[in-house]
Amino acid sequence: MSSLLTPFINAFKIPELRRKILITLVILIIFRIAAHIPVGGVDFAGLKSLFQSNQLLGLLDIFSGGTLANFSVISLGLNPYINASIIMQLLTMVFPKLEALSKEGEQGRQQINQYTRYLTVPLALVQAVAMYSLLRNQGLVTAFTPLEIITIVVSMTAGTIFLMWLGELITEKGIGNGVSLMIFAGIVAGLPSGVSQFVATYDSSQWMAVLLYAAIAIVTIVGVVFVSEGQRNIPVQYARLVRGQGASAGGVGSTLPLRVNMVGVIPIIFAISLLLFPSLIAQFFARAKVAWVAKTATTVIVALQNQWLYGILYFLLVVGFTYFYTTVIFHPEKISENLQKNGGFIPGIRPGQATTEYLNNVIHRITLGGALFLGAIAVLPLLARGATGSSALALGGTSLLIVVSVVIESVKQVESQLTMREYDAY
Repeated sequence: MSSLLTPFINAFKIPELRRKILITLVILIIFRIAAHIPVGGVDFAGLKSLFQSNQLLGLLDIFSGGTLANFSVISLGLNPYINASIIMQLLTMVFPKLEALSKEGEQGRQQINQYTRYLTVPLALVQAVAMYSLLRNQGLVTAFTPLEIITIVVSMTAGTIFLMWLGELITEKGIGNGVSLMIFAGIVAGLPSGVSQFVATYDSSQWMAVLLYAAIAIVTIVGVVFVSEGQRNIPVQYARLVRGQGASAGGVGSTLPLRVNMVGVIPIIFAISLLLFPSLIAQFFARAKVAWVAKTATTVIVALQNQWLYGILYFLLVVGFTYFYTTVIFHPEKISENLQKNGGFIPGIRPGQATTEYLNNVIHRITLGGALFLGAIAVLPLLARGATGSSALALGGTSLLIVVSVVIESVKQVESQLTMREYDAY
């Protein structure tokens, strides 16, 4: 624990880093205050009971930071923004114009981010209507007039836009990834109530489930740390340059570190968001007047409630998004080009295209191990839930996975900022 806190303690000694950490904390406090501002028009006691009894809704509540169970103005959380990001990244790989735009440097990335924000608004509207329809079907809604319905939908949509702005503000002005940190804050904020609820309902016959949960927690923490810290060092040699009067430079050996998991917790967030989105939309169409639409929506809901199907899809999505997001952030052709410009080469590998292909092969191999391991840890709590029948295991395991990953990611970002300033001092 002390090794994790040391970077933050040292960061407070540097005014710029201290300001970034304080900005992050203030924004997270604002997020938690907004989480307790209710929209109204809902039976809150029945709402909490619904989310406790439904695993998918429980996961959705986790990713909204516990705001759905309170039906606050930020009830939808960042799910529409995450879904918009997934859609935009997929479209970037499909449409050449968007792909070209993404390669135009910072200006291109800002333009794509703007498109993502525009797309978030209709997605938030659809999810707000779907959530209202779900609660109305469950008999939990007390608001029925058009003005009341519009107020609820617009409030929830505006809440998502507000959260999106806060998340981007953390990423830009604070420390760490804004989306990950806000989900982390929501999970941590729900820990006291979760522990008190477990203690209140604890039965001595559940000791086996508690031991199993503790074992899963240890395996998850060790596994996430192991994968996050794992890397392969590619040897790089720089050619010796001879300059005037026999002076020489270069000829230094170095390494190119390639991490087993370059994307942190993003694949898990994307995977669960993509799993929850169809279920939420299907709830909206479950009582449609068109028979085949209602039947299709019901089939989707029932299918995603099947633990085996849900676990398989979850595993495949985590693996797939790990690969997908790695290709988004890792560009072997650029690394190869930079090495060649600086007179660097990988021993035994020709500079240029051969280096690009070599780096591609290496990153695909090491990412496979990291993706499979991350997917296995993600579904491990679901397997334990099937063995014990305790839904808390599935929810707790997913939460623990995200918390550990975000903590490691944040600590590394603080350490990198400290290292950069040490170099600047020299």
